[in-house]
Amino acid sequence: MTSSLETFDLDTGQSSVVLTTDRLIEAPNWSPDGRFLVVNGDGRLFRVDLDAPALDPIDTGFAVRCNNDHGISPDGSMLVISDGTRGESRIYTLPVGGGEPAEVTPEAPSYWHGWSPDGATLAYCARRDGSYGIHTIPVGGGAETRLTDARGHADGPDYSPDGRWIWFNSSRGGTMQLWRASPDGGLIEQMTDDDRVNWFPHPAPEGDTVLYLAYEAGVEGHPRDREVELRLLDLADGSARTLLAIFGGQGSINVPYWHPSGRRFAFVRYERP
Repeated sequence: MTSSLETFDLDTGQSSVVLTTDRLIEAPNWSPDGRFLVVNGDGRLFRVDLDAPALDPIDTGFAVRCNNDHGISPDGSMLVISDGTRGESRIYTLPVGGGEPAEVTPEAPSYWHGWSPDGATLAYCARRDGSYGIHTIPVGGGAETRLTDARGHADGPDYSPDGRWIWFNSSRGGTMQLWRASPDGGLIEQMTDDDRVNWFPHPAPEGDTVLYLAYEAGVEGHPRDREVELRLLDLADGSARTLLAIFGGQGSINVPYWHPSGRRFAFVRYERP
């Protein structure tokens, strides 16, 4: 398995390779200052400095089964991880430079996906009462709030830059499409309705577009090693265009990946067998 960590420039329409590795790496986050990326692999997290790209391990304390649902706080001071070292996946926070994780979600499984723009709240996917739904919780822990009901599978939540919406993907309408909800769950709107299987919507920093991953029709779940497209949804007119076709899927763009300028994003493609 060869993983290629890359960035895509919206202005040029070109991708650039940051590094390649024979290990499986996943889910790049771009730091708020634009200087480095964070990826996971083999249960650990790695920092990739863009001026000297290499997989530099981040100390995550006891958490050595980190999955691909991780991110960086809006102010750049903290990491959030989803880790299964102590059983099913739970969400933890720790300093961005590494340290001992602090538990946020005692209930499991819980998989982080979004951080509110004000830094106060986390959005995540969790299985409760037999179904996966969208939840929020204060970053320091506390009572969780479920935003979606049990209709279909809901996953991949992320906040819009103004904090007014939480985007997610759900099969509540029959097939996996993109949706958005108000932060209290009082209003839920379907945002795509096509023949693709759409996952992991992440609004751009300027708020007028949303990047997501599109599988071919009929794909179940979000597998890796598939022919997929990275597509950009224009909120002004509802149109979607394909930016890039890659061999990837699970691990390519699970979590927030935008450069702070909103003109570049990071992703992982994988070698075809």
